[in-house]
Amino acid sequence: MTESPTNQSTVAAFAILEEMATHSEPSRVTDLSNALGMPRARIYRYLQTLVSLGYVRQDPATERYRLTLKLFHLGQAIADGTQLTSVARPVMGAMRDRTCKTVTLSIPEDDGMRVIDIVRMEMPVQIITKPGALLPFDRSAQGKVALAFGALAVKTPAALEDEIARTRQTGWAVAPEQTLPGVNAISAPIFDVERRFVATITIVGSIQDIEPEPAAELIAAVMEAARTISSDLGCKEYPL
Repeated sequence: MTESPTNQSTVAAFAILEEMATHSEPSRVTDLSNALGMPRARIYRYLQTLVSLGYVRQDPATERYRLTLKLFHLGQAIADGTQLTSVARPVMGAMRDRTCKTVTLSIPEDDGMRVIDIVRMEMPVQIITKPGALLPFDRSAQGKVALAFGALAVKTPAALEDEIARTRQTGWAVAPEQTLPGVNAISAPIFDVERRFVATITIVGSIQDIEPEPAAELIAAVMEAARTISSDLGCKEYPL
């Protein structure tokens, strides 16, 4: 009999971690059991293992569980070692200073655009986007850029066809109040040495600061940053 290459215990443990990551509040065993369709006893055993490994912490007063920063530090170590992040980060910092907006770097996955790095603009009211957040293709500026330029096994929603066509022509996309209420973003594509779409660079701000039809200087800043990062990745001729 051929053994399955998938370890079910490992799959279950990661499912628990991913479910916990979607909630800002500590999790109860019952909530995780209902969300994942696993027995409470099984969830409890995995949580105890994750606690012993330092990935999860239990509040002794409420008996609820929350993630520690251990996963974040692992992810940050991986991000720091990638060419994309190391190339993009100085450009992101410069664009933050130029536009006075928070800047994000995202990469495409099967189910959306994963935020892998953020350079924040410190403001009295912060727009919360966490590294690791997964943004939908059809309701984010990053996702629309991916639909326009990426070789994705995702069908473009009919309602977005005109917008995606415009994105292919202009090289940028917006998503006013589509990802978060009161928030807009401008995103542009990053290409690698083979001119393949690999990521997006994005500025994020309030709908008052980034209007549905953004200011020309903001668009220019995002496009310039995308071209610079693409060039640093070896893309000799930016496709736009």
